[in-house]
Amino acid sequence: AKTVIRGDEKIKAIMIASIIAKVYRDRLMKRLAKKYPKYGFEVHKGYGTRKHRLALARHGPSTAHRITFIS
Repeated sequence: AKTVIRGDEKIKAIMIASIIAKVYRDRLMKRLAKKYPKYGFEVHKGYGTRKHRLALARHGPSTAHRITFIS
């Protein structure tokens, strides 16, 4: 394995993989938003935005949350 800094800007295979991963994640987050509407997954896509942190504080983690990331 070799680390390529900014590889998604330099290597086409990484560019494509990055796009595929983002599209997959966005679709997954939209499905999770339907199952867990309180969290706004369709908006923040799982990033720790202020709204997401507030929803976690208010409702606690769902089964979709990765507990190891909660501080």
